[in-house]
Amino acid sequence: MQRRNFLKYALAGAGAVSAAALTGCGLTNPGGAGASGGKTIKIIVTESAPYQEPTKLAQKLLAAQGWTLEPTYVTDIIQPNLAVANGEFDANFFQHNAYLKQFNQDKGLENVGLFYVYSAPGGIWSDKYKSLNELPDGAKIGIPVDPANNGRALFMLRDAGLLELSDATVIHTSQKNITANPKKLQFVEVDQQSLAKTLPDVDAGFLVARMAADAGHSKDDALAFEKEADQVPFRIVVAGRKDFAGSEKAAALKAAFQSPEVKAWFASYQKGILPTPWDQDPAADAAKL
Repeated sequence: MQRRNFLKYALAGAGAVSAAALTGCGLTNPGGAGASGGKTIKIIVTESAPYQEPTKLAQKLLAAQGWTLEPTYVTDIIQPNLAVANGEFDANFFQHNAYLKQFNQDKGLENVGLFYVYSAPGGIWSDKYKSLNELPDGAKIGIPVDPANNGRALFMLRDAGLLELSDATVIHTSQKNITANPKKLQFVEVDQQSLAKTLPDVDAGFLVARMAADAGHSKDDALAFEKEADQVPFRIVVAGRKDFAGSEKAAALKAAFQSPEVKAWFASYQKGILPTPWDQDPAADAAKL
């Protein structure tokens, strides 16, 4: 089975940011000794509600225990792992387990998933049809262009009997794995951040659940929704260096992010569309990818 490079499109979209360029921005410190000492924890976080709001809650909880959580919010998906590996930050919170594992392999890093915060399931939605059976021959389906998520819609269409795929896991599946397409479905590959905007222009499209919710959709009106087993690689982790895992700081960070307050926030966010698999081990899951 050929391993696909998850980062091919991500790197292109981010302008193939180099470590040298990141150093100039002050977000990495090659050869740096640890991100922070004492009771301060530095974390780099993506700019989105399911990341920012739990971080704010964790910050308050940690402050009550004498800790200082210093978050830096970014939109880039390349910098956070490099910044942690180079010692500028203790941890990051922006990625799913599959992305972390592939980034490590591609960049020669050893960052590890410390714990899960939430799961990011996906589904297929449509502004035109109420079921997959209604899709006409030649229907246009929007799917993510990045290899890490490219096969997720294809798996759901396979499970619905609309496609046949060669044997591969969900994170290693692409259009190349299609062996039968009787309805002659056409796939329009779009940057994941733009899929919701392009939904009116296609017959149906894949969306991550939180983006679907932001676009006014729910699990109830999805034409298909990802099976729980297929969601496992896409659980969102807080990641850090190996020497940070098992530390007092890492334990405090986990307790804050997996607190009742954070659990309540996810339960209230978009009708609880984002599960919190806190009893699962990201390291064990990564070993199976």
